[in-house]
Amino acid sequence: MRLSTCADCRREVWWTVTDAGKRLAVDPEPNPDGNAAVYRDGTGTRRSRRPTDELPLMGWERLHMPHVVTCSARPRTPAPAPAPAGPLPPGVSDLSAYRRRRT
Repeated sequence: MRLSTCADCRREVWWTVTDAGKRLAVDPEPNPDGNAAVYRDGTGTRRSRRPTDELPLMGWERLHMPHVVTCSARPRTPAPAPAPAGPLPPGVSDLSAYRRRRT
């Protein structure tokens, strides 16, 4: 099985294709704490999905940890929110209060 290398930390990863068709890097060694069920389909492509109560882990799948969780080169704290830029120009409305109310 061919492994790829993470561009940030240089560790080996497997690239999988999720149910939504997106690519997800996972650590190659199975991990019982992981949340990505990985299996190979009939064409040999590694596929991944998130097990649920309705569709639990199947016998042909193994749990792996998404690499974004274990990558040592990624920052662990979220980026700070940008500082307000000051007063808005005339004719421009601030929608942040409206967005806050809706969510």
